[in-house]
Amino acid sequence: MESVQPANIDAYIAAFPAEVKDMLEKIRAIIRKAAPLAFETISYGIPTFDLNGHLVHFAGYKSHIGFYPGAGAMEHFEKELTHYKTSKGTVQLPLNEPLPAALITAITRYRIEQNLGKTKKSAVKKAPEPTFFVPGLAAPARRALENKGITTLKQLADHTLEDIMLLHGMGKSSVPKMTEALAAAGLQFKG
Repeated sequence: MESVQPANIDAYIAAFPAEVKDMLEKIRAIIRKAAPLAFETISYGIPTFDLNGHLVHFAGYKSHIGFYPGAGAMEHFEKELTHYKTSKGTVQLPLNEPLPAALITAITRYRIEQNLGKTKKSAVKKAPEPTFFVPGLAAPARRALENKGITTLKQLADHTLEDIMLLHGMGKSSVPKMTEALAAAGLQFKG
């Protein structure tokens, strides 16, 4: 029989008996406090915190909470984890012991540094993104213009300001930036 993936972490936790549920809520709170900018999701069928990729996962079992920070974090915290049953990327936290909040926090923060480090390294290798034809325009406004097929100042000048402001994602703060870009090119909105 195929199991159904829970819709979110709340649904995942709700399926467990009270003792396990309590520990799952506690580990979730510890991770959330250590990684307040991380996004909660379900991945591989278990609760996951993402920030520039997976940070950590956790899961409930009959006698323990599984905490999955990955092999690199396990290696880095090897000495601190000697009390626990571990494998390559897993720590088993017994239900009959208090959660090691400081250790979970340290591991989660270490994983944040690892993931943000990936961004810095990959940013060096990536080619810079091309400058949009209206400098400083917010992403929703850029997408609104692109979705309408407007990718040049000339195309922008073929529309009235009123038509442009009707586009989903276009805000009032975009008007001065568009007007200034048009004027710099010797253009203006139609009508």
